[in-house]
Amino acid sequence: MMGDRQVMQEGLFYEFSIEKHVPEDHLLRVIDRFVDLENIRALLKPFYASTGRPSIDPELMIRMLIAGYCFGIRSERRLCEEVNLNLAYRWFCKLSLTDPVPDHSTFSKNRHGRFRESDLFRKVFEEVLARCIAEGAVGGEAFAVDASVIQANANREDGGSGAEGLPDEVMHRRAVREYIATLDEAAFGGASLVTPKFLSPVDPAARWTRTYRSGQAEYSYSVNYVIDCENAVIMDVEGTTALRPAELYATRKMIDRVEARNGIVPERLSGDTAYGSAEMLNWLVNERGIEPHIPVFDKSARKDGIFSRSDFKYDAEEDRYICPAGKDLKRFRVAGRKARAKPPKDGTYRYRARKADCDVCPLKPQCCPTEPLRKVPRSVHEDARDTARRIMASDAYIVSRRERKKVEMLFAHLKRILKLDRLRLRGPSGANDEFLLAATAQNLRKLAKLHIQGALPAAS
Repeated sequence: MMGDRQVMQEGLFYEFSIEKHVPEDHLLRVIDRFVDLENIRALLKPFYASTGRPSIDPELMIRMLIAGYCFGIRSERRLCEEVNLNLAYRWFCKLSLTDPVPDHSTFSKNRHGRFRESDLFRKVFEEVLARCIAEGAVGGEAFAVDASVIQANANREDGGSGAEGLPDEVMHRRAVREYIATLDEAAFGGASLVTPKFLSPVDPAARWTRTYRSGQAEYSYSVNYVIDCENAVIMDVEGTTALRPAELYATRKMIDRVEARNGIVPERLSGDTAYGSAEMLNWLVNERGIEPHIPVFDKSARKDGIFSRSDFKYDAEEDRYICPAGKDLKRFRVAGRKARAKPPKDGTYRYRARKADCDVCPLKPQCCPTEPLRKVPRSVHEDARDTARRIMASDAYIVSRRERKKVEMLFAHLKRILKLDRLRLRGPSGANDEFLLAATAQNLRKLAKLHIQGALPAAS
């Protein structure tokens, strides 16, 4: 027979355990194995007053942020609502059913204050990375580097010409003050000497550039990853303005920081052509001893039938080029001038043929039809470029090209799963905060996945 509707009758006593209601295979339960935040209290102690009411537990706030970024919840207001309702989130944050959830404004207050002053998010990322290394998830032999453009929290319709600067009425804003403070930093355009095309009044550190999210120019930042290729663990992360020189600077900074922090120097580094400049390759080969599995950035190839630079053979012993007709091109033809020469300011040597040789050469129409003689430029770092070219012809380079795709997959995961295709926070500090939290969440999810699969060497 049909039963009547049951009317809820509240009981006088309840026996309820959150522990029993969180599945053993829940992602947060697995992630909790690798989260140890005991050290953050000692780190933050100098930034708290010795008197007054007890503050919100910083471990609670960090756990809430980790849970939010692991599941693509970046709105702190919505995160507080989810933690209040979701039993798994409460369990991960070590809250009971009756414990209150902090107000969303608490996160903003701490983020702009003690969290940034103590560089807390960087420390949390480093703690998780150290756990990845301890669990055997990092090989340490092959690294890959790449950058991806992330849209800033700025309206593309607002802003003025970069040559005109910013109006006086916006100079009090936090993001504007941060922009002014980073004008001389290479990570935010100090080394590029390029005047921005447009400046956003709410986030002037963001660079006007094209994004894949909308297909049109937007104010954006670049997130830079250096990953270990064995399991795609993020070794370091750095936020910069969306400029190639800034991304190259970030790569050097991240590799140096990984060595200083973890004592790991890779044997090889793979990347795309953006990292194949002569200066970058020289830094890798001659200063760091790292094999550059990177395509050489080279625009010397000709498509008009004229001989390219590759058609000229370089003789290292004589320091000369030999043209297709067998004539030599030299930097100096007067004895003693080479010893007195200074390094070129633009970093390029120029090798010249004899005008007398070019005038009677039958190959002149294919070599220098509009010039009296042929000149061949050569970078001062050409030896490093030659090293990269030899690596490009090896079988190991083919493997590195496949491994390099892992960092691109991490960016796809960052934007599609973690929902970080547009920033919420403004300014260089806000961008770095979001990038560090997202990278921490990705490393924790990676550890959880490897643990479930039984692929962690330390666990076997």
